[in-house]
Amino acid sequence: MTRLLGDRGDRGSAIVEMTWLALLLLVPLVYVVLAVFEVQRSAYGVSAAGRAAGRAFSQAPDPATGRERAARAAQLVLEDHRIDDAATDVDIRCTGGPCLSPGSSVVVTVTTRAHLPFVPDVLGGARPSVHLDSTHTEPYGRFREDRS
Repeated sequence: MTRLLGDRGDRGSAIVEMTWLALLLLVPLVYVVLAVFEVQRSAYGVSAAGRAAGRAFSQAPDPATGRERAARAAQLVLEDHRIDDAATDVDIRCTGGPCLSPGSSVVVTVTTRAHLPFVPDVLGGARPSVHLDSTHTEPYGRFREDRS
């Protein structure tokens, strides 16, 4: 067989090109997937913390004990989801009358920031993060005893 003038014998270069292409496309894709998973994990944790705090507050014998129990319940859920407790704010308020009175509701708002993975603090400034908040309303019920 005679060789054509344009054929330079590029044997084996397809595997090298495929490897580079895979690296250039896969590394950013894996990072995006990890970042989405981090934000989703934090979103589930914030939602569950608000729900647990609302339920703990509504089961308490009085509002002062309710606030303590709600804060502790939210803290436990946040720890279970590996969310930094120092960067999280839990706000508890009552609507529809005094806390733990018939017909009232407990509104729990949990706010935090989900930091993006693999971004070092050395780059300066604050780490990139996503702001997350969740609001849960727990009704106390019209036919329950007044604990306010």
